[in-house]
Amino acid sequence: MNRVHVEPALLQWACERSGRSVDELKEKDDFRNLDAWLKGDDESLPTFRQLEKFAKATYTPVGYFFLEEPPLERLPVKDFRTMRDAEIARPSPNLLETIYLCQQRQDWYRNEANIAGDQPLKFVGSLTTLEKVISAASVIRDTIEFDIEQRRQEATWTGALRQFIEQVEASGILVMVNSVVGYNNHRKLDPEEFRGFALADPLAPLIFINGADTKAAQMFTLAHEVAHIWLNQSGVTNYRTANIPENMNERWCNQVAAELLVPSHLIGKEFKQTDQLLPEVNRLASLFKVSSLVILRRLLDESFLEKKEFWSAWAATIESLPTRRKEGGGDFFRNVGPKSSKKFARAIVLSAKEGRTTYTEAMRLLSLSKVSTLKKYAQFLGVAL
Repeated sequence: MNRVHVEPALLQWACERSGRSVDELKEKDDFRNLDAWLKGDDESLPTFRQLEKFAKATYTPVGYFFLEEPPLERLPVKDFRTMRDAEIARPSPNLLETIYLCQQRQDWYRNEANIAGDQPLKFVGSLTTLEKVISAASVIRDTIEFDIEQRRQEATWTGALRQFIEQVEASGILVMVNSVVGYNNHRKLDPEEFRGFALADPLAPLIFINGADTKAAQMFTLAHEVAHIWLNQSGVTNYRTANIPENMNERWCNQVAAELLVPSHLIGKEFKQTDQLLPEVNRLASLFKVSSLVILRRLLDESFLEKKEFWSAWAATIESLPTRRKEGGGDFFRNVGPKSSKKFARAIVLSAKEGRTTYTEAMRLLSLSKVSTLKKYAQFLGVAL
């Protein structure tokens, strides 16, 4: 039986990195000697098979366990996130793997665009933070044909978000929404860690939205990341509506997102001064299909509320907010598109049909595990493989 020496510091690091405690992992038969492994007891070393299972349980590449010390993992894109005005030091494996998968999808799509002779999208990098917020929002709105009145007529936030995503994708941006890593419901994405990220590119710009967030929050995240694409900026965000970010880029993107979703000239027309502020805020939130927190922020920015009134209403609204949405079931094939971008999913299925992409590669990039599932999804899209 082959046993493997692993530096205890690497095992401890893997536990901490995954967010799983030693006691939790020890409950599994394969890891019942975990305490001895952590002490470096040569008489109780793990077998290679046990190490492989431990790597899977802690979401750690097995090769890391052959290093002399834990690696310093960094985000592969700029980190715009802050927590109490301090940068967040350690990204979770869930966030890292989500970014890596999206980068692989982007690389594939960029290559296809090059082969097809597609021209770079002119709007990527066409704005700077020197552009006035109202003007920038107007430029973006015109490009993606974002119709405020049409969105306001949607009965639900879900419908409004779906419409917004379709408009953004029609402009050439890939939009992916997921609440878990791939299809692993045991690996849920945490909105407190990140709300979304943008991967700017002139041929294959990509936006990822944390689907574990509320629909209203996802709406703002999409608008915020769209602004990053116009700046040609890649990065991870976890904006907080109540605070004004110190980072100039984040502040500008927040302001543009707010203006895009709730134009200043319309909030002024729609807001009705009343003694019952919260019902009015909720009415406006439903009208514009954004969160009540965004409405409060807009009312403060447009000087309809004093700061004392704003913070009082903010606290009351926080208390009444619904919990994060739970990942629902629904039609599996209808969920594949939003999770991997309908635009991307159709492109890779067509590429597999034409023989430019192997089924294995298509399944990997769509996070599918069976050829039969890929064929059924292709059929759902109206493409026979």
